[in-house]
Amino acid sequence: MLGFLTRPLHRLLSFLCPGLRIPRLSVLCAQPRPRAMAISSSSCKLPLVAVCQVTSTPDKQQNFKTCAELVREAARLGACLAFLPEAFDFIARDPAETLHLSEPLGGKLLEEYTQLARECGLWLSLGGFHERGQDWEQTQKIYNCHVLLNSKGAVVATYRKTHLCDVEIPGQGPMCESNSTMPGPSLESPVSTPAGKIGLAVCYDIRFPELSLALAQAGAEILTYPSAFGSVTGPAHWEPVSS
Repeated sequence: MLGFLTRPLHRLLSFLCPGLRIPRLSVLCAQPRPRAMAISSSSCKLPLVAVCQVTSTPDKQQNFKTCAELVREAARLGACLAFLPEAFDFIARDPAETLHLSEPLGGKLLEEYTQLARECGLWLSLGGFHERGQDWEQTQKIYNCHVLLNSKGAVVATYRKTHLCDVEIPGQGPMCESNSTMPGPSLESPVSTPAGKIGLAVCYDIRFPELSLALAQAGAEILTYPSAFGSVTGPAHWEPVSS
C-alpha cells in the first residue's frame, strides 16, 4: 500500500508512519488519488513524500521485492523520500528466528536497499532494521535500528530504538522485546532531507514525549514513528495519542 503526503517546509509536523498490521491506519495517507496529489504537489512547489505499508514475513527476499516495488512506484510518481515501516526487513516466528535472520548494517540486505535508493534517486527511511551491532558476539542481542539513506545510497543517520516494548498482552501473554534486543544508547540529531528536517524514532518511543520534545527543540520538522503494531498493541498506542 502506497500513500502520499505534502507539507509546508517551515511548519512542525508530526508524521506517523502506518503500522504493518493495522490496515485502517492507512487513512493517515492521502491515498485515493496519488497522481492528483503528485500534480498538486508540483504546482505548489511542495515536496512529495511516500508512505509504504507492508506486511512483513520471515522471507527477507520476498519482503525486499514487495518494498522495492513500492519504492519504485513512489519514485515514478515524483516522491523525494519514501518511508518504510518498522520490521520492513522481516518479522520472524519467534525470538530465536529473529536473531538468526538479523544482519549487520554492512550485510547483504542493506546493500540491496542502498542500491535501490541509488537506482530510484530518492531518500529512504528504513523504519526498523534488525541490526547485529558491534557488540553482537558479546551480547547475542540485536538493535532495532532506524536507518536513513540519501538518494545516493549513503547511510546518513542511524537511530537505535531506546524504549523497548515489554508488555503483558491480555489473552496472549507477555511481549518482551528486551529478550532479544538491546536499547539504543542515544538520540540522533535531526537530519536535513529534501522534505525537511527529520527526527528519527521507532514505534514504542511514541509513548515518551520527552524524546519528541528533544527532537523538536533540536530543529526537527518531521517526527517519525515507524511501527509494526499488532492487532492489540496498535489500538493501545494509536487511539490515546490520536484522540
